[in-house]
Amino acid sequence: MNDKQNALEIIKFGKPDRVMTYAPCYGVSYYGADHQGYECTEHAYSHNRPVGGKWLDIWGTQWHKEYPDVMGFPKGTPLADISNLAKYTWPDPNDERLCSLIYEQAEKFCNPDEQMLSGSHRDTLWEKSYMLVGMENMMEYFYTEPEYAREILHNIMNFQLGIAMHYEKIGVEFVSLTDDMGTQSGLLLGKKIFDEFLYPEYKRIFDFYKSREILIMLHSCGHVEPLLESFIELGVNLLDPMQVTANNLENVISITQGRMAIGGGISTDLLMSGSPEEINLTVKNSINLLGSRGGYFCYPDQSMPFPMENVTIFNEAVIKYGKYPLNTTP
Repeated sequence: MNDKQNALEIIKFGKPDRVMTYAPCYGVSYYGADHQGYECTEHAYSHNRPVGGKWLDIWGTQWHKEYPDVMGFPKGTPLADISNLAKYTWPDPNDERLCSLIYEQAEKFCNPDEQMLSGSHRDTLWEKSYMLVGMENMMEYFYTEPEYAREILHNIMNFQLGIAMHYEKIGVEFVSLTDDMGTQSGLLLGKKIFDEFLYPEYKRIFDFYKSREILIMLHSCGHVEPLLESFIELGVNLLDPMQVTANNLENVISITQGRMAIGGGISTDLLMSGSPEEINLTVKNSINLLGSRGGYFCYPDQSMPFPMENVTIFNEAVIKYGKYPLNTTP
């Protein structure tokens, strides 16, 4: 089977031939998904601006480019003050300046037999809320101004659902939602807050896609073990990236096996500075633990400028140890 067929077998816990590093996708997105502003015609990607650059994205968040080769940081949050909501204008998912890019990119998709057409919901909900309100403010408002927090989240999801309708029109098979929920040792938000405020809004977009049999990948860095059951209930097909240094992989696989595919499981530090022997052994052990019955894409839990020789060793190890039936010999 080709890469697309094999990736679908992995995600659906079918009978893949091999473990893969990534699912083959052709990605499309709306203008503004990567923090562009309405005036950013000279930069296809706003974070490519020179150091010192400042701009407003389509949501009115001000970004500052402070370091070379690093994305900017949100500094100006338009809804930090509750009184600003009355005069705030939410971006319109049907604005031609935003949604036309989806159709322009989709027209260039020419390999449906080999790739999945994929749509992006970067900063889906939680991250977008703190880019609008400020992280500390949003955390406080969950307790002090809960109705304001709910209104912010609901309007953000209204926008995302509008974008989802465009993705459905072009025939996406796969979508990616991104919201980092974890730190290295725990959740950014307690599970109670997640269940009360975020879960109902996520359910709206998950229900939309699940009813149309569109596969969903959720990107959420850090320690996310307490949320695994919630992710499964929502309908996550693929969870990315599973950070080995922030989660107990044996516990993770005991919960997710046969219910939700996972990607990652390889330490960034290993790919950055590990020996060939360490890389080979870790890849073999990770595949045997996480991919024994499918449902696993093997790759580093973060993207970094890894030494090319280590990348080659890693890729060769995935090919060597990732063929089904797996070689489980210690």
